[in-house]
Amino acid sequence: MKPFRISPKVTEKLREKHDVSHEEIWQCFLNREGPSFRDSREKHATNPPSLWFVAPTDKGRVLKVVYIEYPTYYAIKSAFEPKDGSDKLYAELCS
Repeated sequence: MKPFRISPKVTEKLREKHDVSHEEIWQCFLNREGPSFRDSREKHATNPPSLWFVAPTDKGRVLKVVYIEYPTYYAIKSAFEPKDGSDKLYAELCS
């Protein structure tokens, strides 16, 4: 698997707003069972496109991970508990 990079600004947001560690994000990448999906919302448009998935950490905490895939690494944009219903959407998209 490719390594991931997290900017200092995103690291601060992950820690202070979402209480998510780099290790938990790594665990979600390793534990995911479904594919990633493109974030098609216009206000979240990036080039290359933002992708997302929902997966549990090793302790069972479910997180939505948002990232951009580059040829040699993943750039993490965010990770948080999916209180917006995206966990249910992810389950529907994967079925």
